[in-house]
Order: sequence, then structure tokens, then C-alpha cells
Amino acid sequence: MKEVYLSLGGNLGDREKNLSLAIDLLKKENITITAISKIYETASWGINDQPDFLNLVIKIYSNLNAEELLEKILHIEKLMGRAREKKWGSRLIDIDIIAYGNEIYNSEKLNIPHPYLQERKFVLIPLKEIAPNWHHPILNKNIDELLSKCRDNCEVKILK
Repeated sequence: MKEVYLSLGGNLGDREKNLSLAIDLLKKENITITAISKIYETASWGINDQPDFLNLVIKIYSNLNAEELLEKILHIEKLMGRAREKKWGSRLIDIDIIAYGNEIYNSEKLNIPHPYLQERKFVLIPLKEIAPNWHHPILNKNIDELLSKCRDNCEVKILK
């Protein structure tokens, strides 16, 4: 089984309910969730004129390979009504694979570790909460080092 970190977020509808539903749907796919960060609220990243996001990070264990896991995630997003209309646009739910063990994986569909994770405090802060010793396998930096170099100025505040 692989230790995997997923980032969940959304800024449309009942944001807390959407995060909770996504977690429930992951569990129904026989994905074992072993840690869930607090919920954090942040301004949108990439496009500023949209509602604030709620974000969290979860740790799971999975027997699925990275692309099989991605297919399950995309299915859950679709079930929840996710429409991929605009890069970094508003969304009901977004589930990203942040890390998949210590693997480095690149394909047309998927890049692991997530290529922007070191640029996003809304990923780094909840990831540090549940995996304070996590180490980036490409950048060869730990969470504290990634946070100290992160130029993201968005305020990340704990909602719950």
C-alpha cells in the first residue's frame, strides 16, 4: 500500500458540505483515510475575482496505482458536479494528488508530486499539519524549507 496525500478544495456552494461529501465518496471507493487536516480558508489562487476557497489535505493508503487513483478522483469530482471550464476557476470540488509515496511520476494525465505544491501555502500548511516530516522527492526539501521559500502571499486561516 502506498501512503498518498490528497488536497481537497472548493469555493462554490456549501463548501464545507462539499469537502465532507468528497471524503465520504473517497471512503465508498475503499480508500482508507488515516488523517485529515483542519479546514483552511484562503483567497483564490491564480484568478483573484472569485469566492474564497476552503481547503484541506488528507492522508490515505491505497493499493491503486497513481493513474487508477486519478480515475477514481475524476469520477468523484464528476459525481459532485465538477465542471472543468477554466483553469484555476471556481469549482464545487477539486481533488489533487499531492504526493504518492516517494514516487516521481510524469505522464500526459498526471504529474507527481503535484507541480505547484511548493507554490501554494493552502497546500503546504495543511500538509505540514498531518505530515510534518514529509520530504519533496524532486526538490529535496522538507515542509519547513518549502514554506520558508514559498512566495504565496495569500492568508491561510483555520476555519475549523
